[in-house]
Amino acid sequence: MKLLEDRILRDGVVKGGNILKVDSFLNHQIDVRLYDEIGKELYRLFKDEPVTKVLTIESSGIGLAVAAAREFDVPALFAKKNRTKNIDGEVYSSAVESFTTGITYTIIVSKHFLGPQDHVLIVDDFLANGNALLGLIEIVEQSHAKLVGCGIAIEKGFQSGGKMIREKGIRVESLAIIDKMDENGIVFRPQ
Repeated sequence: MKLLEDRILRDGVVKGGNILKVDSFLNHQIDVRLYDEIGKELYRLFKDEPVTKVLTIESSGIGLAVAAAREFDVPALFAKKNRTKNIDGEVYSSAVESFTTGITYTIIVSKHFLGPQDHVLIVDDFLANGNALLGLIEIVEQSHAKLVGCGIAIEKGFQSGGKMIREKGIRVESLAIIDKMDENGIVFRPQ
């Protein structure tokens, strides 16, 4: 998605440890018009699938999931990283290690909101090592819902996550795939 790639080149900041800061427009401060365009692009890519839920992980994926869910006219659902008092009843759960923080979270989704009748599109802001996606995929599997695919804003193509998920036979559509990034710049995979 050229619009997203151009924005990454203009406002993204490459940090040590394979970190790309896009917090000025994607995952801290949000450019809502860009989110709307991302939602439209994810809809274009998955419109032939019978999506009934858009699933993401707390917290950076929520806005993107909402933008996509709006286009599909379905609910957005997010896996919480901590059990709160307002989650009652049984939950699906999975352990997920965050690439950026190194912290392992037990993510949960209430069984009230996901089940065998659902066709799930997973949406997230980044795909690096694939841990968040694997956790979300595990939750979809626990619910016996059908996974239609994963829509990712930015994939770090030089890390193993995208390849690993695709090798499982899961459809992954990334809007911007970075093949290389360092202090000299960012190289995107041609799409």
